[in-house]
Amino acid sequence: MTTSTFPGTFLYGANVHANGIRQHYLRYGGQDGARAQRDAVIIVPGITSPAVTWGFVGEQFGRHFDTYVLDVRGRGLSQAGAELDYGLGAQAADVIALAEALGLQRYAIVGHSMGARIGIRAARSKPAGLTRLVLVDPPVSGPGRRAYPAQLPWYIDSIRLAQQGIDAEGMRRFCPTWTEEQLRLRAQWLHTCDERAILASFDGFHEDDIHADLPRIDVPALLMTAGRGDVIREEDVQEMRKLLPALLVAHVANAGHMIPWDDEPGFYRAFGDFLGAALT
Repeated sequence: MTTSTFPGTFLYGANVHANGIRQHYLRYGGQDGARAQRDAVIIVPGITSPAVTWGFVGEQFGRHFDTYVLDVRGRGLSQAGAELDYGLGAQAADVIALAEALGLQRYAIVGHSMGARIGIRAARSKPAGLTRLVLVDPPVSGPGRRAYPAQLPWYIDSIRLAQQGIDAEGMRRFCPTWTEEQLRLRAQWLHTCDERAILASFDGFHEDDIHADLPRIDVPALLMTAGRGDVIREEDVQEMRKLLPALLVAHVANAGHMIPWDDEPGFYRAFGDFLGAALT
């Protein structure tokens, strides 16, 4: 992980009004040089990951692509509130509306965990401009399926502590394998995750049937799985391939669910040239 949140290719953070709400994003790279010939990339983080915590990934992507890291509604600096719909459909519509508001003619979605489920639901509607989809260790839970392995109190307890004020050492018991820098950034930003949004998304992990969406995806798709964490098992991969036969699969053996945190070089290598250029 890089030693600065915004080194190198970071351009700016900004807000747009799209799908009826304020959406905040961080932009890396831009459209100059070789990037101008490649599709843009929208990175959609997981359930309690504000965009800023993916800054080190945005920096690397920005070297090769015009890259936008999204604050999913109810996280980071995007709009939150009791009046918002935090369901998967609304989240997917946000990403499509963001791309339209930014004027992106061609773009890929790279989603991690919850963000991968958002990408699946967005791709189902066949939005104009979407060219590729990367699913990074998505929860395969759903109606009648085994539960997502993480427990809800892990999220809620840490968020409430962060709202009161917590330091990196206090965050360590929730993320014992993380570096000091990773813990510090999570402690700084976790309070921006609206508890209502987290509860709705966690419930959605078990109520939304993303498997029914897979046969309706008509863009090239890459599934990236972690060797540790038990989010996706081999039988899950085989089921997803039956539903989406063209699905490509990459495996990062030495990483848990937070793949770029555990094996950042392996994470980039796993993309190969799927997005149009290698990330390494």
